Amino acid sequence: MPGRPSPSRRTVLRGAALTPVAGLGLAACSPGENKTSTTPTAPVDLGARSEVAKGSAKLYRDQNVVVSRAENGSLKAYSTLCTHARCPVNKLEGTRLICPCHGSEFDATTGEVLRAPATVPLTELSVEEKNGKIVVGPTA
Repeated sequence: MPGRPSPSRRTVLRGAALTPVAGLGLAACSPGENKTSTTPTAPVDLGARSEVAKGSAKLYRDQNVVVSRAENGSLKAYSTLCTHARCPVNKLEGTRLICPCHGSEFDATTGEVLRAPATVPLTELSVEEKNGKIVVGPTA
């Protein structure tokens, strides 16, 4: 076309390089595609009950579980697979869980969403102390 400058080689290459990245980002946000289970299928021994102090939480990355202990000593456990895109949450700051994929944040003591894009709370798991150990399992 007369009067219209043609795009530089750099502009064309940059546009081509960015296009696949944008497409991949959209695919990663589809929560229904990853079929990873959110709950254990059998009881899992996480270790000594002393590992979770009153008023704190502990992240068990290998089991995709977080356990918190209230000031009264009661325990709560949640799956740490993000409810937004099913990514395993791998960071715990105090009692705040942070998902590495899109930045969702959850309260480790309640499972509630603290920061979007997630809108659904974490899945609660059954938890009890048996013989001095913390044991989590599927919900009844």
